Amino acid sequence: MKHFKEFVINTEPELYELVSGVLWKLDITGVTVEEPYVKAFSESGKVKKSEIETLLESLVQEKLIESYAVDENEFEERNWNEEWEKSLNIIEVSDKIVIRPSTKEYKAREGQLVLTIDPKMSFGTGEHATTRLMLLMVEKYVKEGMNVLDVGTGTGVLAIAAVRLGASHAVAIDNDEWCYDNGIENCQVNSVGSKVDIRLGEISQVEDKNFDLVLANINKNILMDISQELTAHVKPGGTLILSGLLFSDEEDITGRYGKEGFIVTDKKQIDEWISLVMKRK
Repeated sequence: MKHFKEFVINTEPELYELVSGVLWKLDITGVTVEEPYVKAFSESGKVKKSEIETLLESLVQEKLIESYAVDENEFEERNWNEEWEKSLNIIEVSDKIVIRPSTKEYKAREGQLVLTIDPKMSFGTGEHATTRLMLLMVEKYVKEGMNVLDVGTGTGVLAIAAVRLGASHAVAIDNDEWCYDNGIENCQVNSVGSKVDIRLGEISQVEDKNFDLVLANINKNILMDISQELTAHVKPGGTLILSGLLFSDEEDITGRYGKEGFIVTDKKQIDEWISLVMKRK
């Protein structure tokens, strides 16, 4: 019988999206917000309380939060996905894009694009600011016939949205098996399985380097590490869209990607999070 850890996190101030976002840097299997707490779940032995405290301490040092407390509980195996799905909501990302879990009904207005996304413990439900930021940028920059690469795809929501908005094809890659299986399921539910190629692996395994649009909603450290690989997959005249970033990350990211010949041409911010659009100089 597997055992799971539940970490109950309280911060001052209560910045739920900020805390939820940074927790995905660790090997967690899910995050829920149950005000005034954020709860993170992980298989026993995969995440330590001290690792969470280190992440939260970095937020204190960056003056994003003032204080924090973490409690730890252990349980036998439970259906965490079922627990998580109870907390999912319908998200109206923009006037056009709506994300709903399959467990909830939504009557679309004229011209709306409704995506059905069940997370299955993958990141990318539209709940988090970075997903909303990326979707807003995808809505703005996807053009008919584009070839799209989505790196760290999670639920596959960005690739699915891109194709539903007119892209002819998308490769969506993630190194997590949960995400791989979940991405395939979500593509089938949204009837884009023939246009979205879900892959399990790393960006270095993607041979095609001629994408019109490259998307990456990942944390800063990984985006810094894979800057050469990401930019190499953008064709001349193509567009790179990044998120998973705090506003305090912008200088480091623009500096690193500037060395690869890219400059910021557009930016959006929600709370402490940003999304950057880049093109070659």
